[in-house]
Amino acid sequence: MPAPARAPLREASIAGLTLKHRGKVRDLFEVGDALLLVATDRVSAFDVILDDLLPDKGEVLTRISEFWFHRFESKVRHHLLTTDVRRMPAPLPQHPELAGRAMLGKKVKPLLAELVVRGYLVGSGWADYQKTGSVCGIKLPPGLKEASKLPEPLFTPSTKAPKGQHDENISYEQLCRIIGADKAQKSRDLVMSMYLEATKYAESRGIILADTKIELGEDAQGLLVIDELFTPDSSRFWAAEKWQPGKSPPSFDKQIIRDALVAMGFNKQPPAPRLSAEVLQRATAAYHEIFERLTGQKFSSLAG
Repeated sequence: MPAPARAPLREASIAGLTLKHRGKVRDLFEVGDALLLVATDRVSAFDVILDDLLPDKGEVLTRISEFWFHRFESKVRHHLLTTDVRRMPAPLPQHPELAGRAMLGKKVKPLLAELVVRGYLVGSGWADYQKTGSVCGIKLPPGLKEASKLPEPLFTPSTKAPKGQHDENISYEQLCRIIGADKAQKSRDLVMSMYLEATKYAESRGIILADTKIELGEDAQGLLVIDELFTPDSSRFWAAEKWQPGKSPPSFDKQIIRDALVAMGFNKQPPAPRLSAEVLQRATAAYHEIFERLTGQKFSSLAG
């Protein structure tokens, strides 16, 4: 595993800019009529932000998102203006430490829902299926195993919970009531088509895109993709060669951290226990590997 090229970033602080929000991972700043999204190296598990930082995580998330935004931009509108700090308004060019981990994006109105697509029976979907034979109220055939490929991808929206709270699954009908029937249909069609296209590309790279969460916003021209896209924080990626129905394969994301916390008896309430250097190294290696397998590029930090 390559050594991290810079010290992990817990919080971004930029003199002269107004901090709009600190999320689980990203710090958002007002930049005129745009937003600056800085992906830190914070890591959360079970909706608890850990004291430990994951080196290079923020840069991997930003650069994978940029890869996907560019791949889809001929078909799908998105919020990204630039990731090149040198091309951003003052005082940002004087902050080379943000290189690779900052996105300047359009300021738009976010939809009040998370848009989730599931292609495989895993995680909370598997737990739901075991109890009810359904996933988020959608009936499935009997006899499916953990990590089975679903007959067809499922659209399972959820609420967008504040930091520290849990998103709640909602039905398509509830989504229609929240954002309107027309907007709900357009949102569903958009994220389903994006998931199917991303799945085909990932398969060509030996990767299974098991599920994903996409966020949309809207402006005067309609819907557009915001935040991040098909990253290991918003999606579940598996190595195709390790997949087999009946057990959940290892994923290229913070599942390594979740598993370590569960093994330590973590009760999913803050504060979380500290993680070993070995666990953090394995998680960082997973983020590096999914970047390289998806983009075909060797990971090397852009930090100066």
